[in-house]
Amino acid sequence: MLQLRTISKHFPGVKALDTVSFTVNAGEIHALCGENGAGKSTLLNILTGNLRPDTGQILLNNQAVQISSPAQATSLGIAIVYQQLSLVDGLTVAENVFANRQPKNWLGLIQYKTLFDNTQRLLSQLALTDIRPKTRVADLSPGQKQMVEIAKALSQNPAILLLDEPTASLTDRETSTLFLLLRQLRAQGKAIVYISHRLTEIFALANRISVLKDGRHQATLPVDELTPDALIRLMVGRDLTLNRANSAATSAVLLAVEKLSGGRFQDVSFRLHKGEILGLVGLVGAGRTEIARAIFGIDAVSTGTIQVKGQSVRINHPADAVTLGMGYLPEDRKTLGLFLEQSVAQNIVAVKPPASGAWFNTRRVTAIAEEYRQKLGIRTPSVHELVTNLSGGNQQKTLLARWLLTNPDVLIVDEPTHGIDVGAKAEIYDLLRQLARQGKGILLISSELSELLLLADRILVIRDGRVSGEVNGPEATEERIMTLATA
Repeated sequence: MLQLRTISKHFPGVKALDTVSFTVNAGEIHALCGENGAGKSTLLNILTGNLRPDTGQILLNNQAVQISSPAQATSLGIAIVYQQLSLVDGLTVAENVFANRQPKNWLGLIQYKTLFDNTQRLLSQLALTDIRPKTRVADLSPGQKQMVEIAKALSQNPAILLLDEPTASLTDRETSTLFLLLRQLRAQGKAIVYISHRLTEIFALANRISVLKDGRHQATLPVDELTPDALIRLMVGRDLTLNRANSAATSAVLLAVEKLSGGRFQDVSFRLHKGEILGLVGLVGAGRTEIARAIFGIDAVSTGTIQVKGQSVRINHPADAVTLGMGYLPEDRKTLGLFLEQSVAQNIVAVKPPASGAWFNTRRVTAIAEEYRQKLGIRTPSVHELVTNLSGGNQQKTLLARWLLTNPDVLIVDEPTHGIDVGAKAEIYDLLRQLARQGKGILLISSELSELLLLADRILVIRDGRVSGEVNGPEATEERIMTLATA
């Protein structure tokens, strides 16, 4: 159904795609794998008309096509679910699903009853019973927004469906619903291109896997001819061994939280020790992120106390937390952490800009950013490159560099490897362990149980806004954690 022949694409200083060729068949889920920056998203943007290839040819059903715009891609039967949502928060679910395609009467006015009925029919087909057509998108959870994005793509009845990290924000139930739907679409003869860094998903869904590395096509193989380790070797060019490291935790307490209550959590108490990685886990909506935001001064605390290095403190604003020696990597780096239209250098010094007297020291900024680029292995043509042009893993390293520059005693990291490839994950794991060995206290929030089991010295389980139990890291199992999380 889809053929790519020697597709190449250059950006300033970067060869994003270098003569990439492979095919996608009708009735196939075709996984596209590779590290961040391998060229996967660039390829999807070419297929949807957001970018034009420098060289190469695209064939649909053996006919050469030029895809010059997203509208043309839609007319050719291509739909995409983006990693970064394309929804408008101020509009309803129905208005987003049928954006620019609303049913209208002879006067050109939108027929809202038909619009809502059509949307409800589609949501019912997708088993999205908790989403209403008239609900504003701004009022939905991240997972619900992702499902609306998927519904939007499927409303076009595409022959070819492209999905870029579609499960990154989904609950287990929503993920199961999506997998069932994708298998149904495959049975109907649709061609599906699926990007995910979660290898378990790839091996559960895909018929074939194509691997990109540094913009070049490495191989296309049936899924039953690959193992996870072999796939990782194709993606990163080396073996990755992920093992637990010895704990660096001491008895010194850096952060003590006593009977803390806020918007979606109650009576939370714990200690974070020097050199410790303390995991915080729970189902979506359990209150993990809300606890972190309250400690860092983003959200208000109603009752309870916080101590930093044995001193009772009041944290009314993130600036207070930074002054007390704390740092925070938020769950959504693009909307809550980074200034996307500023450079790597500007993002790194955002919290602690160097100055000469009253003046911003541009030369010193460049020197600092270059130091952290090399130290963390941030892959960018220049520290003056806009951070929006970096891959997810390198954006996360840029955010980490910002906080390392402030030299915090306590670092809160919320979903630190969200949307990041296996190679970059291993590098970030090493960074977190290095920080722990330096005596930092790390509060690690993650939805990936394997990540917590690998890194955490202790794991606190949150259920319905309360601590439901604590598990020693080396003795923890996924079953034990899920039992505490679900009661």
